[in-house]
Amino acid sequence: MEIVAILIGLGPLLGWGLFPTVASKFGGRPVNQIIGATIGTLIFAAVFAAFSSNGFPTGMDLVLSIISGAGWGFGQIITFKSFEYIGSSRAMPITTAFQLLGASLWGVIALGDWPGVSHKIIGFIALFVILIGAWMTVWSENGQAANSKNLRTAVILLLIGEIGYWAYSAAPQASSVGGQTAFLPQAIGMVLVAVIYGLITMKKGNPFKEKVTWLQIISGFFFAFGALTYLISAQKEMNGLATGFILSQTSVVLATLSGIYMLNQRKTGKEMIVTVIGLVLIVVAAAVTVFIK
Repeated sequence: MEIVAILIGLGPLLGWGLFPTVASKFGGRPVNQIIGATIGTLIFAAVFAAFSSNGFPTGMDLVLSIISGAGWGFGQIITFKSFEYIGSSRAMPITTAFQLLGASLWGVIALGDWPGVSHKIIGFIALFVILIGAWMTVWSENGQAANSKNLRTAVILLLIGEIGYWAYSAAPQASSVGGQTAFLPQAIGMVLVAVIYGLITMKKGNPFKEKVTWLQIISGFFFAFGALTYLISAQKEMNGLATGFILSQTSVVLATLSGIYMLNQRKTGKEMIVTVIGLVLIVVAAAVTVFIK
């Protein structure tokens, strides 16, 4: 059972780790990527719901689940936009760091996490280490990339996108249903945001008629696989929330490295060493924030 639990827990490593690289590989505009990815997620979630006995939420639980998915859709649109400025291999560690910061601060402010002074000191040191790790992943040997206009623009975009990711993680906490039950309505919320965005950008070309949009459905399968395996892994009878979360964060390593090697977002030898150290710092510090009691 433990081996099975670990394998399921590593599902996000493959799903979330390859999702940004696959989406970037297929290409297209952010609107093509978000429409295709959310439709792929909806298909995956619908198939899962058809073969499970989780039921479908109603009332406020349904509303919160849809809001959660809509939040992710907004955040992911911004993230796809940031790929155009700095590539997925640099954007993913930054957005992961921001999501970890957002989730941790929300836990401290709203949920009473890190109750003692020593807990807060350790926790905020860990958050600082996460920021250092993110900076290391975009460090440039020639000193230009880390101060470029594109990087500053991408960081601002990713900070804005964090609003959506915060809603994605925070809204379900007010719901009384489990993550697997909320999975399908979350996907519906994602598609709603994607369709609205598609209609808004219609003047630049109809994304619903472009082939690349429908190819991006495949990237949505990767995201959905990562999301579902995380929800299963986080259950008490599997890995539990803390271990499941840590295992899921390993996805930033694959997302970064696959972007470097599969999308030719190359780095020098020194930059690769610094990047790998930065990724390790992010994952380790994330683990610290989870286990502070």
